[in-house]
Amino acid sequence: MAWQVPLSDLAYDNREEEAVLEVIRSRWLSMGPKTQAFEEAFRELTGAKHAFAVSNCTTGLHLAAAALGLHAGDEVICPSLTFVATANTILATGATAVFADIESLDSWVICPETIERCITPATRAVSVVHYGGYAADVTAIADLCTKHNLFLIEDCAHSPGGRRDGKHTGTFGQFGAFSFFANKNLATGEGGMLITDDDDLAERAKLMRSHGMTTLTWQRHKGHAASYDVMTAGFNYRTDEIHAALGLVQLEKLAANNAKRGQHVAHYRELLAGVDEVSAPFPGHPGEPTFHIFPVLLGEGVGRPAVIASMKEAGVQTSIHYPPVHTFSYMNDRQPAGGWNLPLTERVGQGVLTLPLFPDMTDAQVELVINTLKDAL
Repeated sequence: MAWQVPLSDLAYDNREEEAVLEVIRSRWLSMGPKTQAFEEAFRELTGAKHAFAVSNCTTGLHLAAAALGLHAGDEVICPSLTFVATANTILATGATAVFADIESLDSWVICPETIERCITPATRAVSVVHYGGYAADVTAIADLCTKHNLFLIEDCAHSPGGRRDGKHTGTFGQFGAFSFFANKNLATGEGGMLITDDDDLAERAKLMRSHGMTTLTWQRHKGHAASYDVMTAGFNYRTDEIHAALGLVQLEKLAANNAKRGQHVAHYRELLAGVDEVSAPFPGHPGEPTFHIFPVLLGEGVGRPAVIASMKEAGVQTSIHYPPVHTFSYMNDRQPAGGWNLPLTERVGQGVLTLPLFPDMTDAQVELVINTLKDAL
């Protein structure tokens, strides 16, 4: 259907079109100079020592877990209020995903105290998600990981440009992985970036990203190498020049677009003041958010399916971010004895509703969304 207000929309113009045409005219599509330029620009944005463009955030997360040597018998603590890729990439190594609860109904990020209660002799790592672009208390979590000799992976799918405690998200632990999916703040359709400050891990991830090969096709094409060796088992997790070219343009727009998102969120919050059946998380967040999505929590007596249907009828698209991972069927035989103890996550999972948010929204669209929500309630 034609939405009056879609859930998200691309902040694209002729600059993205020209960037793609430039790549096509260059006659080189696979990973090459545009990718290298994108990696360098992203490295500068985050302040990380190393940045590696990958095919998507999921492959970035799996690459991080594989480079850290996670395997069967290991446990990795992560939130359940996240996209399934956070847990799936842990399971792909043979390790076990152990879910920790969120901080509160005002702060939907993983709770440091709950993480510590989940630690066992089998725990090897913690995977933090900066939900919605709001950074978790990652300094406290990094200190916790140091105390217990654990790896820290940051799932930064929602937070390019986000900071907390003076540092960019993704730079607190061993690895940070970012998403450039079509609805993200920096959107290339597919794509992602993996960052690290560890030289040895960087070398391992760089090799594993491309089949464990010592040289890339671009290097051989330019005559910098004639052949290659394979140093380790690896994957094909590379990106390509078209996605990198789009990423370079989107990166130039990132700060301005994140600021526009923040203005819309402030407008949403003003309009929701006094609406008893709805609350918005992350009031007064201490970091520098990226405002990736605008989720709200419906009151316990509100029927979410009816609200979604009513808003759809009025032309307003909504979604749910996220059904908690531990509630999915494939997790039924993975739960511990007695089940999961995630009361806050489950309350959010039952009542969350994601409202439209994108940089080029108008004030009128924001007002239409809230008026439609009020009518639905």
